[in-house]
Amino acid sequence: MNWRIKPLADILESAERKSLKRTLGAFQLTMLGVGAVIGTGIFVLTAEAAQKAGPGMLLAFVIAGFVCAVTALCYAELASMVPVSGSAYTYSYAVLGEVIAWMVGWALILEYAVAASAVSVGWSNYFVGLMERSFDIDIPTTFTAGYAYGGFMNVPAAVIALLVTALLVLGTRESATVNAILVTIKVAALTLFIALAVPVMNMENFAPFSPNGFLGEMSGMGVAGAAASIFFAYVGFDAVSTAAEETKNPQRNMPIGLIGSLVICTIFYVLVASGAVGSIGAQPVVNPATNLAFEPGSVEMARACALPENDAVLVCSGEPLAHVLDQIGWKKVSQLIGLAAFLALPSVILMMLFGQTRVFFAMARDKLLPFNEALTQIHPKFNTPYVVTIITGLGVTIFAAFFPVGVLADISNSGTLFAFLSVALGVMILRKRDPERVRPFRTPAVYIVGPLAMGGCAFLMFSLPMRTQVAFFIWAGLGLLVYAVYGYRTSPLRVPK
Repeated sequence: MNWRIKPLADILESAERKSLKRTLGAFQLTMLGVGAVIGTGIFVLTAEAAQKAGPGMLLAFVIAGFVCAVTALCYAELASMVPVSGSAYTYSYAVLGEVIAWMVGWALILEYAVAASAVSVGWSNYFVGLMERSFDIDIPTTFTAGYAYGGFMNVPAAVIALLVTALLVLGTRESATVNAILVTIKVAALTLFIALAVPVMNMENFAPFSPNGFLGEMSGMGVAGAAASIFFAYVGFDAVSTAAEETKNPQRNMPIGLIGSLVICTIFYVLVASGAVGSIGAQPVVNPATNLAFEPGSVEMARACALPENDAVLVCSGEPLAHVLDQIGWKKVSQLIGLAAFLALPSVILMMLFGQTRVFFAMARDKLLPFNEALTQIHPKFNTPYVVTIITGLGVTIFAAFFPVGVLADISNSGTLFAFLSVALGVMILRKRDPERVRPFRTPAVYIVGPLAMGGCAFLMFSLPMRTQVAFFIWAGLGLLVYAVYGYRTSPLRVPK
């Protein structure tokens, strides 16, 4: 096992040799964070969380938000100290050693790339619903789902992934400007939803509050399973840290962007979830033979949702927020919510792709990826890492075309939780190893916050469906193999200076 550590001074020096242009301020970072966070989690996965936990998904939002909050405090300290591309990968390289850094970078592929695919599928759901409600255009399932899920290929999801990839190639400033516009649309849509749904809440819709219990009788179900899934609704705030190398005055602006975006999003989530549950209810669809809730995304669940009596329930909707407004009599406004999601979800895809390309860029710059010279090429006109952006975009397009949103979200969460756990551990180790280093932002009560972040991430990780846990460990094993065959031999740290 190789535990060699890349000193922080070397990380900063290598970043200076092949660096990205600093163009982003605190407001842009906060908008990037809000743009990355508010998206598929609240617009789409609300229905999946309701199937797992019923009204108890409100508690799931609180649990996931708490884990993100303590992790954000750890991220803010490291991001302000190490203002270069790479996010958790770079921090782990400086603190935990190269092999752990490689595993974190490998896990971040699941977080960013697979998340971008999940959001693309979520956008496709709203696009299809918008076409049906507004223009009576029925798009066949053949072109809106993968082969294993009743179709052939999700064409809208693939198209939006390719379009966002093209936008990212054009430039960071241009992408951030478009993102700010889309964030405004999203926030306006959620505000409108809250204004219409919260006043008509019926407290009877909150009972039973937790029909599947806290842990659930099946893997990945109950409030804990919903928290593990809905964690996806918060993923993205750490994508702000991947922009550290392109941030003006990162020591001040990075913590503002990270924590500010998380606070804004948490307030919206609690209000939106309360409105959705209280207005039309959020009880799961149950298998009459076993009296247990169907697993979201399963063939059995799809069959149950196809029955006429389940046509109006929240858990069966692919576009739950538009569905809620439609059910409480705001049919025209529901079309506006669908339109807002249609316009705004690409900003989440943009930030997920942005984060993934910057992690790849940092790994290639450290010579741990094959073809590192090609992957670190910066476009002479647009000043972006265009080669790695195009390659990543094509991968995201393939996953979006053939997998459902719930499966992709859970897989993404597994990589995210591993990376977050590593960051929480890293910030405590660095406090002991390098206590004198300047810390523009210090994690408060780090030896309380750090363990809470680690424990929370581990709890959510093992609350994911068993198939997702197995997929993560297989992915991790493949990553170790790639590192052993290539990265270990080519790393500049192999030969001591």
